[in-house]
Amino acid sequence: MKNNWDLIDLKVLCAVAHRSSFTAAASDLGISVAYVTKRVAHLEQVLGTSMFLRTTRRVHITAQGEIVYSWARRVLDAAEEMDQEVVQSRLSPVGTLRLSTSLRLGRVHISHILALLRRQYPQLDIWLELVDRRVDLIAEGFDMDIRVGNIQEPHLIAQRIAASPRILCASPSYIEERGQPKTLAELPLYDCLMFRDRGQSFDVLHMVGPNGQETIKVTGSMGSNQGDVVRDWAVHGLGITLLSRWDLAPLLRDGQLKRVLPQYEQPADIFAVMPTRSSYSAKLQICLEFLRQQLASGPYALDSYMD
Repeated sequence: MKNNWDLIDLKVLCAVAHRSSFTAAASDLGISVAYVTKRVAHLEQVLGTSMFLRTTRRVHITAQGEIVYSWARRVLDAAEEMDQEVVQSRLSPVGTLRLSTSLRLGRVHISHILALLRRQYPQLDIWLELVDRRVDLIAEGFDMDIRVGNIQEPHLIAQRIAASPRILCASPSYIEERGQPKTLAELPLYDCLMFRDRGQSFDVLHMVGPNGQETIKVTGSMGSNQGDVVRDWAVHGLGITLLSRWDLAPLLRDGQLKRVLPQYEQPADIFAVMPTRSSYSAKLQICLEFLRQQLASGPYALDSYMD
């Protein structure tokens, strides 16, 4: 089979698949609905299969269309990267950056740092998605996921951009009422406020202390997948929690929280995770280095205060 299709055919296909509408796709691309229909018909003729099922209200992609869509995204991504590498120097990145990260890290730090990045490189188009789950970078079309903790997927490239240990803490009122555990083995005897980051276990803590790495199973009657919720519960004296030091630093500084078992930490470094195809991108490397610098010493850097 000869590849008698053009990149515009693939762009139109992806736009229709994304919007489930010929009219919306035409509006997004700045072309007529008639031209969208023509390009889809041409692609269907060349490939010998239907891409979409049309109804009066909606357009549904077919199983064959899903296959073509998957490959079309790869071809278009490769074409965009080629254009960037050939036309633009490393000092002037252009194109689209699609990033994802967790909710609190994204709101407090990453979103502001990306605003500074966009101000410095005005030809970048940036999309940031804040989620409370582990994204599938390839299937969902993200260029980079900014994650806390170890990376499990062997097909992804991970680069550390910041050190970020988690620490145990509780409010002064809770400590006064219940006292403090003297050893890690005593921790299950206390009320533990359970936090689960994306893809993490609620109740099994992997800590590093004087004896190296230790694992302890804890229990608690309150838990959340939102770090700020768990942090507020700790401030209200409801138990001991384990959260990132940068997230707890302001509360440690003003005395609303106190360290518990300060000889223990849980490694929770921040990584930029990318598909292999994206790791060589000039614009991603610039973004990665910018994030690394800003998280270390910029106006929205991680707070490293230690009480």
